[in-house]
Order: sequence, then C-alpha cells, then structure tokens
Amino acid sequence: MYFMIRTYRSGDEAAFIETWNASMPQDGITEKVFVNRILTDANFDPEGLLVAEEEGQIVGGLVGIVRKTPMAGSNLEPETGWITAFFVHPRFRQHGIGRELLAQADTFFRSRNRSVVYFASYAPNYFVPGIDRQAYPEAAILLEKAGFKKLYQCAAMDKNLVGFEIPEDVRALEAARRNEGYVVENLTLPYVYGVIDFNNREFDPDWTRAIREALKQGVPMSNILICRRDDEVVGFCIYGGYDGVGERFGPFGVAESLRGTGLGKVLLYRCLEQMRHDGLHGAWFLWTGEREPAGHLYLRAGFAVTRRFDVMKKVLA
Repeated sequence: MYFMIRTYRSGDEAAFIETWNASMPQDGITEKVFVNRILTDANFDPEGLLVAEEEGQIVGGLVGIVRKTPMAGSNLEPETGWITAFFVHPRFRQHGIGRELLAQADTFFRSRNRSVVYFASYAPNYFVPGIDRQAYPEAAILLEKAGFKKLYQCAAMDKNLVGFEIPEDVRALEAARRNEGYVVENLTLPYVYGVIDFNNREFDPDWTRAIREALKQGVPMSNILICRRDDEVVGFCIYGGYDGVGERFGPFGVAESLRGTGLGKVLLYRCLEQMRHDGLHGAWFLWTGEREPAGHLYLRAGFAVTRRFDVMKKVLA
C-alpha cells in the first residue's frame, strides 16, 4: 500500500472528520467541535495537523499543538508539544500509517524546538486526557513503541441524577459549616471577580480560563456555585461550562487550607441537586485521580468510573 503524510489544507475537513469518527467511535466529533477545538484554537498551526492519504482518500490524521499564546502570564512552555488526537481508519491499519504519523509529528515538534511531547493533556482544547487502553489497545501499543511512557492514570466518571436528593448528613454538614460563617450559594455579580481571583491563586490557569470563557459565552451565573466566608470566595463548582454541554460537571475545588472540612462535599451535592432541578438526568467529567481525595469523594457521591486514560509523555532524542 502506498500512502503519503501531508499537512492540512482547506477542503480536508469533512473527510478528516468522517475518518476520525470511523476510527475513534467512542470519541467522535462534529464540525462544530472541529472548528472550536482545532481551527479556532489560538495555538492552531496547520503544519501540526497531519493528514494520511491513500490514493486521494484521507485514511488517518494527527493533531499536534505547540503553544503560541500563553495560558497565563508569558509562559509559552517552550519545550513542550502535545498530540491531542491521532487515528487510522480500521481498514487501513497494520500498514505503518500510524507509525509514520507519529514520526512526522516528531519532525514537526523538533522544527518548533520542542523536546517533550505529551499525549494528550493539552489545555484548553483537549479531547481526552490520555489514551484509553480498553477502547484503543492498538493505539496504546503504538504510542509505547514510539517512545511514549505512562505518567499517570486518570478516570472519567458519570452519575445518574434521576431521583437525586441531598442526604440528611450532608444537609447537617452544610448547616454546621454555615454556623461557622461559610455560605454556599449561586454566583452573583459582586463575586465574579472574587471567584476568578480565587482560581488564579489556588488552581491551574485552565480553570480560570474555563470560568472566564463560560461567562463570556453566556453560561448563566446560576450554573456556578461558590462557597464564601464573608466576602472571601473559598470554593466553587460549575456545570455546563464546556461547549454548552449542560451535564458536564466541573471544574470544582476548595481552597487548599480548607480541604477536609466537608465544604467540597457540600458544594458537590448542592451542585448535583441544582443540575437535577435544571432537568438534567446525569453528570459526568473526564479527568480525576481515581485514588485521590477528589476521586474518593466522587465515588462516595455515587459516581462510577466509565473510562480510564493513561497520560503519556515522550522525550525527543
């Protein structure tokens, strides 16, 4: 079989999406997603969008990213590149196409002076956090043969909200914290800057970006819950903040100094209750540490692990 690897050109979109969806049925995309997460990404570089072609037919692809716009401050992460997706149509596998896509990606990253490549933990526009070995075992093997090594595993979780009610022990916990001065409520205008500033101080810049973008795109402030003491925001959670998907939960967090106080538990249950009141039948997210405190909290709240992803890293020789 003769194939060629080339870079993206106008007119590839429909066939690229069709092949993507045939290759990765658990992670299919639409034109809207292709535009929002690839073409209009501030870091998009057409030379990083690779296309595998056989006799004029697109049979595979890869999305490579280097940062041109910082997430925060002036840090462009100059040593780092990301592969957010790669795929080969099932009918064209076992012919070296995937291997060559990854090799050409290395060439792209080296041309941009990158020394480290991650799969697939790019912010803001990742598709999945890493490789789902159960769904795509061949791709996992190919990544390892190409020099990628597992950094850690994260989990996606889902919860059915039909019939959801806040348990009495959580209501009692909220009442106890309220007596200490902590209030959980919907975000209102006086606290918009406070929740943004809180995220800047406590969490990854992507979380601050997520809140800013959600508000700019018209996500109601009622979709964001905050925990505050007096006028100081000390915790938050949001739903429906990504791509207008109401059932997508998160991000969500409490000030490091207040973890273990139960405030995170109260925020979580209050947010799930509001999602149910909004008519949503489920809640889900893509990324948590299954064995970390947050993972245990989700599991105790009735979430179940639905997928696991290995975040991978490669050092370019």
